[in-house]
Amino acid sequence: MVEEIEKFATTMGQAARASRNTVSAYVRDLKDFRRYLIENSRTALNGKKVNFDQIGPDHVRNYLAEVMRASSKATVQRRLFAIKAFFRWREATTGKPNPVRAMRSPKVEKRLPQVLDEHSVEALIEADAQAENGDSVPARLRDRAILEVLYSAGLRVSELTGLCWRDIDEELAMVMVRAGKGNKDRLVPLGEPALDALREWRAATPVAWSPDGAVITNLRGGRLTPRSVQKLVARRLMRAGLDTPITPHGLRHCFATHLLNAGADLRSIQEMLGHSSLATTQRYTHVSVRHLKEVYRRAHPRA
Repeated sequence: MVEEIEKFATTMGQAARASRNTVSAYVRDLKDFRRYLIENSRTALNGKKVNFDQIGPDHVRNYLAEVMRASSKATVQRRLFAIKAFFRWREATTGKPNPVRAMRSPKVEKRLPQVLDEHSVEALIEADAQAENGDSVPARLRDRAILEVLYSAGLRVSELTGLCWRDIDEELAMVMVRAGKGNKDRLVPLGEPALDALREWRAATPVAWSPDGAVITNLRGGRLTPRSVQKLVARRLMRAGLDTPITPHGLRHCFATHLLNAGADLRSIQEMLGHSSLATTQRYTHVSVRHLKEVYRRAHPRA
């Protein structure tokens, strides 16, 4: 099964052009399913070991029931997506039956994304980071550039950490996001505060930079990881005294919501976010409606 999982991952990365993160998540989920099958390798009916070719819907249901005890419906849904994709691929390549063809995914409650208001985003960006980084001016300038670009362009954290200096056109005030989710390149505008923050970081970086070099690095010149950016945002939230648990992806939600509240059209927001479907972008309309109702409640004399 391990060998087939690896072949499946290779196909996803090449033919399906899935992102590296998606492939890694699917492989991790499938190996966890394999772990479950090994640990529960005797069926309740006849005490025989489960052969790979004998995996049926009940094995998958029992596995998902185990996952459900410790995880959310969204996690269960993702695990089932991985298993269904794997067996679809296996059926197509080997002709062997797909045991989960008729299985349906559990319905997941749609949650509105967490967002900060505009003043809170400003407080987050302006929060003094001196206590975090000592007297390291380059680190403070880099951290500010990270927050400015995340909010200014609505990038995914993996897209931010993947940027090279050649991807930023200062004259046009645009950033080229290369091979984002779904391996689609897109151009996104950058605001002047973000461009200024990038220039200041580039001038202060303690290592030599090049057009093909990474934009967001540690102080030794190595490309910063998404996890490091997540920790930075968490520290900045505490420094700014903000209670909303915003992640780097939350700043992407802020970007879209604030644009929509200011009158930007959904199609433009969809293009800037890199969503393949407008339905994905439309969830921000629910956040906007909530904002409009609050404005109405505060402003209308007979609300």
